[in-house]
Amino acid sequence: MSVPIKARLSSNTKIDVLIPAIEKDLKTLPHVIDAVKKHVKHPIGRILIVAPKRNKMIELCRRKGCKFVDENTVLPITKKNIHYRSKKWERSGWLFQQLLKMSGDSLCKSDYFLVIDADTVLIRPHIFRSGHKTMFYCRKWSQPEYFKTYRKLMGKRAAAPSSFVTHYMLFEKSKLRQLKKAIASKNHSNWYSAILRKIDKSKQFAFSEFETYGNFLYSRNPDGLVLKKALNKSLNMNFAQITPKRIKTLSQKYRSISFHKRKGYARKTDVMKR
Repeated sequence: MSVPIKARLSSNTKIDVLIPAIEKDLKTLPHVIDAVKKHVKHPIGRILIVAPKRNKMIELCRRKGCKFVDENTVLPITKKNIHYRSKKWERSGWLFQQLLKMSGDSLCKSDYFLVIDADTVLIRPHIFRSGHKTMFYCRKWSQPEYFKTYRKLMGKRAAAPSSFVTHYMLFEKSKLRQLKKAIASKNHSNWYSAILRKIDKSKQFAFSEFETYGNFLYSRNPDGLVLKKALNKSLNMNFAQITPKRIKTLSQKYRSISFHKRKGYARKTDVMKR
């Protein structure tokens, strides 16, 4: 007798979870954590919240059994060292969070760690490793500038057929270290300084850690990746406004929901402009 698909959806690969956050995420973050515990079908080691040192954030971590990490202790630089803004937008914190995600190899104990954005709630079961392959949840559109920066950093074009920018991703620590070593070697500096130096700061969206890591892996071993549709839905509301019934309905079509407005991205026809 065959086993139902839902019953088979599990992995023995132990993972940690890393969630960068700031105070404005406090309304959504508890639900993000709960959904990870419910829908990530892996043994979970630690859930780390990397954030500014604020009492409310520390208390949330205590209540949810997560490890709090002061974001200013992770790298030799902090948000104050990043100057990425224009008269119309401020992206220094956004870029700093990406560098924090790429520091997960020094923060997490497990060989693999899941990064998920603090405004994205999983609404379906997920696995991220099957056999010797990693699952990547992808979409067909992205920001062309991400690929220009990738080429500057890596000296080659991004080759993956889909975009990896979908709010969550499983990192393998050894592979992440290889990526950072490659960036440092090609640019004759440490990896984070190379990123800060190579991005076009006149562009509002100039770098993606997910796009960079995913394409690095794809360029080395495309057969080691399983690309699945992200099926993410962006909602212009607070989590408190959505009912369990609506979540159940959405889960029939989508894997995750994000509580933010997507602006400033290029659409799918631009994903190949590399």
